[in-house]
Amino acid sequence: MSGSTPPALVAAVSNAGGLGSLGAGYLEPAAIIAQAAQIRELSTQPYAIGLFVLPDEFEADMAAVAKARAQLDALMAHEGLDVRTSLPPRWAPRFSEQFAALCEARPAAAIFAFGVISPVQLHELHRRDIYVIGTATTVAEARAWADAGADAVSMQGAEAGGHRGSFLHEAGDAMIGLFALLPLAARAMTTLVRDVPVIAAGGIMDGRGMLAAEVLGAAASQLGTAFLTCPECSAAEAWKRDLPQAEEHRVTTIRGFSGRAARGLRNRFVEAMPQAAAGLPYPVLNALTAPLRRAAAEAGRGDLLSEWCGQAAGLVRPQPAAELVARLMHEYRLARRSLAH
Repeated sequence: MSGSTPPALVAAVSNAGGLGSLGAGYLEPAAIIAQAAQIRELSTQPYAIGLFVLPDEFEADMAAVAKARAQLDALMAHEGLDVRTSLPPRWAPRFSEQFAALCEARPAAAIFAFGVISPVQLHELHRRDIYVIGTATTVAEARAWADAGADAVSMQGAEAGGHRGSFLHEAGDAMIGLFALLPLAARAMTTLVRDVPVIAAGGIMDGRGMLAAEVLGAAASQLGTAFLTCPECSAAEAWKRDLPQAEEHRVTTIRGFSGRAARGLRNRFVEAMPQAAAGLPYPVLNALTAPLRRAAAEAGRGDLLSEWCGQAAGLVRPQPAAELVARLMHEYRLARRSLAH
C-alpha cells in the first residue's frame, strides 16, 4: 500500500476502530517523520508503519538498465506520454535510515515485508513498546519471524494484492491460498514456546471473509484492496475507476513494474512491456518505471499504471474509510450470528 496511504486514510481507519497503517516503503526518512506527525494531528488512536526490509545499497547492471530505459522510453513515446526515464540519485531510500525514522515516530506497531529484521533492530522496537508484525508467505517464513521475536505474523496468501513478501522462497513457490496457509501457520505457531498470533492477509473484502479467516486460526484480518477506492486513499483516480470492473482472472503476478513479484491487474503496460526489462531487480526497475507511472496517473491512463490489487478487487465498495470500517464490523457481527445459528 506504499504510496496509497496518506495520513488522512491512516487516521480515518484508526479513528473508526481499525489499525490504520502508513505504507512507508517508498518514503524518505524525513517524509516518514512528517507523515507520522500529520497522523498524530488527526488521531490519538494507535496506528502502524510498514517498511520493506532491504539492503542500504544496490548495485545495478548498467547495460540492463540502459536496455530497460530504451524499452520504457519507446513505450512512453508510443503511448503519447511526454516523459522519459532518468537515472535517480539513489535507487531507493536507505532502510537503516527509514528504520531510524520509524523508531523516532514511535507508532503502536511496525509491519515489515521482504525479510526479517535483525535482533538489534527488534530490540530497538520493543524498547520503544512498538509491536512488531512480520510478513510471511509460507510456514517456514512465519517460523523465521517467530524465532526472531516478532509479536505477530501476517500470513500473505496468494490472493493478496501488491508485492509478495517472500524472502525464503521464490515467489512462484510461495503462492499458497490463504485458506490453506492459515491453518498450517496457526498449527505451526502452537508448537512454539510463546503464543504468536497469526494475521490473515489476502483477498479479504468483507466481514464474512474476516470471520472465515478467524475460523481458520487468524487473530485478525489485514485488508488493503478494500480501502483503495476510499476518497481518503491517494491511489490514482484511474486506478480507482478500474477496480470495480476488475475481473478475477485478470489479477496476475507482475514483475515488469518493479522487478519484484507483485499482484495486480493485467493491463496495457503488463502486456506491452517486454520481459527483458523485468530481469532488473527491485528496486532498480521500480525507480526506472516511476516517471511512467506518475505521467500515466496524471494522464488518467490506468492501463499504464501498476494497478496493484487482490484477487477479489471487483468487490471494492467506494465509500469513506470510517463508513467502510463500520460496515466491515457490522458484516462480521452478522456473519457470527448466522454461524451461531
